[in-house]
Amino acid sequence: MTRDNQTSRSRQMTGWLVVVSTSIEADRNDRNMTENTTPTPDKEPSGAAKMFGDFAPALVGFTDDTLFGQVWTRPELSPRDRSLVTVAALVTAGNTEQLSYHLGLAHQNGVTSAELVEAITHLAFYAGWPRAMSAMAVAKQVLGGD
Repeated sequence: MTRDNQTSRSRQMTGWLVVVSTSIEADRNDRNMTENTTPTPDKEPSGAAKMFGDFAPALVGFTDDTLFGQVWTRPELSPRDRSLVTVAALVTAGNTEQLSYHLGLAHQNGVTSAELVEAITHLAFYAGWPRAMSAMAVAKQVLGGD
């Protein structure tokens, strides 16, 4: 790629980011996302709200509204498939602190314990043995003898 092409591509990408940023901000304002994360008497606070509440309200908002409110509800993947992909990503990255929650969610979304154990076993050859062993320890704790 020539320098002129790189500069042109940079401008296109920067413009795209501005459009996406502006679009996301407009959408947030339109839907008044800050109200969505405020627990009401009939609405239980989310796990993120319980963990971080007033300490990190923006992270809570992004978690509840963007990640679980928009990304997880997209129709292109079923919740079951999203759970399996998420578990694989967490195992591969070695993020066992988030794995407990997502293994439970995967189970709720229809992924069997046997499938989760098999996925982690399979990932040992791609993500590395130590990561798979750490993930399997979490899986054993979360899934038990189910």
